[in-house]
Amino acid sequence: MPITLEGSCHCGAVRFSVESHTPHPYQRCYCSICRKTGGGGGYAINIMGDADTLKIDGEDAIGVFHAKVHEDDGSVRVSSGKRHFCTKCGTSLWLYDETWPELIHPLASAIDTDLPVPPESVHLMLGSKASWVEPQIGPTDQTFDGYPKESIEDWHKSRGLWIE
Repeated sequence: MPITLEGSCHCGAVRFSVESHTPHPYQRCYCSICRKTGGGGGYAINIMGDADTLKIDGEDAIGVFHAKVHEDDGSVRVSSGKRHFCTKCGTSLWLYDETWPELIHPLASAIDTDLPVPPESVHLMLGSKASWVEPQIGPTDQTFDGYPKESIEDWHKSRGLWIE
């Protein structure tokens, strides 16, 4: 049975819950979008939930931001990802992208439920980290300048951490 993740913004205007099979906050994303819109320590941590189970109180206080993505060729495009945040206090809450309509990615920092401690971390988008950030990389952690090939679901399943 999946775990129910309950989350909220800092001021309490928004509360939400979502069911998750993958509650370990193991990914640290150092991209400029995550770092600037919701990071602390120079990175943000997203987890994953079943979008069909999302329940929201305070929906009128939610704003949506579409980030600009700067491509290697110098072009800029608008991300299809919808980054949800509280319009009253600015807390980053979750990302939803219609490319994967069955998923929602809450930020671990917005989750109030006790999350399990991951056995290791994956540091991704290190090629975009701020110069002042010194990643705390553990002995079994994986590092990537871009995105890893292993999905959040596959990471949990390959380590026996998937919650049925």
